[in-house]
Amino acid sequence: MLGNARAAASLPAVDMERAVKFYSEVVGLEQVGGSPEDGSVMFKAGDGAIVFIYQRGEATKAEHTALNFYIDAGIEDIVKGMTDKGAVFEQYDMGELKTDELGIAPLGETKGAWFKDTESNIIGIFQGQM
Repeated sequence: MLGNARAAASLPAVDMERAVKFYSEVVGLEQVGGSPEDGSVMFKAGDGAIVFIYQRGEATKAEHTALNFYIDAGIEDIVKGMTDKGAVFEQYDMGELKTDELGIAPLGETKGAWFKDTESNIIGIFQGQM
């Protein structure tokens, strides 16, 4: 029924200005609507995907990945570039899931890396076919 529908991620933010700056300057998304003053902002990602950030009075606690980005190649360069801009990639050592010094984990023919945004939402980047 929804197989051809576009999808969007909605992420809460306590500090909208801080979140907008992070998604614009560190993640590199283009703001396409809203404003921090209005309490919600939309960013455009690839293939028509939307990342919607909305104002929330208190922080939420999600212990899972809330948003994933999928890329064909270059995860090392992306992780290094984002790290240079202030992103901190998570380090995992959980059995088969073990990240390297950059925060990248081999996942068979795929690679993955995870970071938290300024609001503690966990964001993933995956290279290769999922």
